[in-house]
This record gives sequence, C-alpha cells and structure tokens, in this order.
Amino acid sequence: MNAPGGAALDALRVDAQQRHRDLKARISRLSDDAIALILSGARSHYAWQDRPIPDGMIEAIIDLTLAGPTSMNTLPARFVLVETPEGKDRLARSLKAKNIEKMMSAPLTVIVAYDLHHWTHLPRLFPHEDRRHLFDGKPDYSEDTAYRNGTLQGAYFMIAARALGLDVGAMSGFSNEIVDQEFFAGTTLRSNFLCNLGYADETALFQKLPRFSFDDVVTRA
Repeated sequence: MNAPGGAALDALRVDAQQRHRDLKARISRLSDDAIALILSGARSHYAWQDRPIPDGMIEAIIDLTLAGPTSMNTLPARFVLVETPEGKDRLARSLKAKNIEKMMSAPLTVIVAYDLHHWTHLPRLFPHEDRRHLFDGKPDYSEDTAYRNGTLQGAYFMIAARALGLDVGAMSGFSNEIVDQEFFAGTTLRSNFLCNLGYADETALFQKLPRFSFDDVVTRA
C-alpha cells in the first residue's frame, strides 16, 4: 500500500476540508426544482421514447455513482450494460412476463450487481490501513457488506441518471438465479436489481401512489 503519511497526509486533509467548506459556501442546498427532478417529483417509468442516450452519458453517471460513500470505500457495485438484441434476449429469460416489454423497449437496461470479493481491492481503495482481514475467510460478512453497499450504489446510480436528465425504471420482477447463471457464471459477481434507462414516454404514467407521512415511519429515541 502506498498511502501518504506525515505532512503529506496532513496537507491532503486540510485541502479536503477546505474544498468542502468552499462547496457549501457556493451552494447550501439544491433548488426545489432540482430536488423534484431527482426525488420528490421523479417517477418510475415503463415506456420509452425512441431516442438514444447521448455518448458519454453513462460514463458520467458511473463517475457520479462512484463518488458516493460506501463502507470502507469498498465500492462493491458492478454494472452490466445490456443494450444489444442478443443481450436483451438473454436477460429476458429471467424476467416475469409482464416485465419483458418494459425491458425490451428501453434503450438500455443495467444489471446492478455486486462483487463478493470486493475486499480484495481495499489496498487500492482504502490504502491507509489494511482491512482485508475483516473479510478474508468470512463470506457472510463479505456478502452482507457487498449487498448493502451495492444497493446504496444502485440508488446513487438512479439519482445520478435523473440528475443528468435521464429517466429510470428499476425492476425486481426477475429471477436473480437465472441472471447470475446467464451473466455471472464462474465469477464472484451476483445480481441485485435491474434498471431501465432512457427518455420516458410519459403517456404510460398513472397517478403517483400514496406515500407514508413522517409520523408513520419515524420514532425518536
């Protein structure tokens, strides 16, 4: 591991702290419209325009996704971009019948997966302290960490896509076992959920479903 130390590490910390102060000085919160775009007014979509995703857009979304926090910076999520007819046919084998057309009509479907051996990358991602011993020989802890943090990254991915102007439609109506056999056989990757991306055809939307109130979901301790 080639982690900085001493004065070099102190300088990096001071720089990181100042960068955050400068950011909060420039912008203290998102606008109401920006919040609506990514969360409060966002919708899950099931139909899509015949409009391609611009070059470089997915790369930008992944870069934003990777900026989000994960436990020990493990970054366990992995993404398979399913966009060819052959790839779509393979993925369709795993889907419930009602979801096949939703996936087939989307310009891009992403398999959001996670790597059970994420911890082997810690020397690169968490260089200041070797924590591989926390995972080595502990498959249950490794998978729990991978699944939880990979799910977080899947949510970051959806928010990043919305923030950059795309629409999303996450799906869980499929067989993880079939996806894993079809796409991840012989690897340490496991599927989590699917996410369709593109520009939505809003004519397929229905009214937004009810949500809980604050008091329904919050207690204080």
